[in-house]
Amino acid sequence: FEMSRSSSSGYDRLITVFSPEGRLYQIEYAFKAVKAAGITTVAVRGSDSVCIVTQKKVAQGHSQDKLLDASSVTHMYRITDTIGCVQTGHQADARAQIQRVRQEAAEFRYKYGYAMPPEVLAKRVADMNQVYTQHAGMRPYGVTMILCGMDEEKGPQLFKCDPAGHYLGYKATSAGQKDLEAQNMLEKKLKSGSSISYDETVQMAISVLQSVLSADFKATDIEVGVATKDNAGRFRQVDEAEIERHLVAISERD
Repeated sequence: FEMSRSSSSGYDRLITVFSPEGRLYQIEYAFKAVKAAGITTVAVRGSDSVCIVTQKKVAQGHSQDKLLDASSVTHMYRITDTIGCVQTGHQADARAQIQRVRQEAAEFRYKYGYAMPPEVLAKRVADMNQVYTQHAGMRPYGVTMILCGMDEEKGPQLFKCDPAGHYLGYKATSAGQKDLEAQNMLEKKLKSGSSISYDETVQMAISVLQSVLSADFKATDIEVGVATKDNAGRFRQVDEAEIERHLVAISERD
């Protein structure tokens, strides 16, 4: 094949080969695939809760179909009772990864007799992603996983795992098309050391997403997932009535 193609000149053919500049082009393209999905996700960690908000676009990509059942479209998944996540990017990859991660969490529960903590799960996801950057017969997943949950010892936890196999904990973060704009906004909004209530956490996540997309959301336009101290730290997807309540509160506040 042609080796003189653009700057990457053939080094983007094999995922396992470093370019002379020390880059792995296929991994970089996986990050582009996450953005190309056209979805933005925002997550915020409060004092005793954590919230992830993502767009819910029913008619897009493969699914331009007017007859589509909107309830079957989701980017939000529960992994265990106390851990949930949003997958930003390639949704077929997302489902494959979720399947595997649920299996890992169930095996951990069976083997050690207690639920897998969020950080251990995030590390496991990152370890699995890293394998795909090293073997020629596989391609990386085109998804960024933002996972949240309540840790029995540490309280609310928020992690992001990317296609390269990095994972880090966050006070707030974003993924997808407008991730940088959202991150800048979150940096401005989050005062260090201040305690954030459940309502403030959810409303900050929703309002940041609204602002970077310059859109006025209806309750059906977004998915909101939360884990809180009460309710035994269970991860749940917020229903439309509660989303509506938060949207009203945001518009009254602004």
